[in-house]
Amino acid sequence: MDPIRNPYTPGAGSTPPALTGRDLELESFRVLLARLRLGRPEKSLIVTGLRGVGKTVLLNSFEGIAQDARFVTAKTEVTHDTDFAATMARLSRRLLLALSPRERMVTKVLAAARVLKAFTLRLPDGHEVALDVDAASGRADSGHLADDLGDVLVALGEAARERRKGIAFLLDEIQFLERGELEALVTAIHAVAQASLPLTFVGAGLPQLPSLAGTAKSYSERLFDFPRIGALEGTPARAALELPALEEEVTWEGSAVDEVLRFTEGYPYFLQEYGKHAWNVAGYPAITLADVQEARPLVRLQLDENFFRVRTGRVTRAELRYVAAMASLGAGPYRTGEIAARLGARGPENVAPLRARLIQKGVIYSPEHGVNEFTVPQFDDYLRRNHPLEDGSQPPRARSL
Repeated sequence: MDPIRNPYTPGAGSTPPALTGRDLELESFRVLLARLRLGRPEKSLIVTGLRGVGKTVLLNSFEGIAQDARFVTAKTEVTHDTDFAATMARLSRRLLLALSPRERMVTKVLAAARVLKAFTLRLPDGHEVALDVDAASGRADSGHLADDLGDVLVALGEAARERRKGIAFLLDEIQFLERGELEALVTAIHAVAQASLPLTFVGAGLPQLPSLAGTAKSYSERLFDFPRIGALEGTPARAALELPALEEEVTWEGSAVDEVLRFTEGYPYFLQEYGKHAWNVAGYPAITLADVQEARPLVRLQLDENFFRVRTGRVTRAELRYVAAMASLGAGPYRTGEIAARLGARGPENVAPLRARLIQKGVIYSPEHGVNEFTVPQFDDYLRRNHPLEDGSQPPRARSL
């Protein structure tokens, strides 16, 4: 069929033509915003899940819902190199100007601008925001990030309430925040919640976030809900394939859908990738089981080259051997001691630096003490096919796919 009319959209954060299976999360967010508008405290959200399950897509949908509800929004992605305090200052300035143009700032908006100015004057490296106001004295100027960020968010929330609007911060990949930064964020949101202000924070990241937030502040679970999203099942999974095709007057054979779901295990990114290739090899007006079987090598190659291989490209040879040892044990979760034994190490402490670096790089995560999982679905299968663990003391060389 015509590739130009292909409705499937595999990509990082690309919104699928049919966002299925996420109705509960979307409705919960609508309720959150409505309660904040009424001055009733409600938990902020941190959405967690593996790579490719649609966390960024959901975050983008939240942004649209917030804007429809008269919330001003600021969204960004955290990286290893993000200066968190400077980023929050930049986003806060954007929100402040969205609440009220600079030339018409009055009362609470002006007060928030002065608090933000004081906050930026305390930042290292001269990250002062461009606001033509005098800095406030005694607020956001202590040099303690948790206290000062709390002052800024409370001032923003007060300004939003005065303007009869709300504020939503949306941050992706927040597992990359340092512990002190995450602690400051939790503390600041606590200050906002205590004042019942129309400001919320929505984060997204890998499954270790509830544990990280709890370690940063023990009361995190009272400030945030942590919905975990994963593979689609049943009707939502089938609809993700069938509905986009129906919009183009194309149908799927039931057996073809069954085969795609079996191969992809319902992971949203994989569904979009398979749908794209099945469409391109199929003939109008139906996608058949034969089409799905013909497309499978193309799908496998695409996933290997563009989804899995990028992960192995970021690791050292020693780290690659560690994850190969994990995969050689079969399906996870993987005990740290079992991985060490598979590598021939005397104990987990001998390979702990490798594990720590892989967690920092976002290749694996630890759902609980002494346990490991891959951050990418089906990564264990990819490693067994392309980087099987080799005997001997030398790590394997990366193989061409």
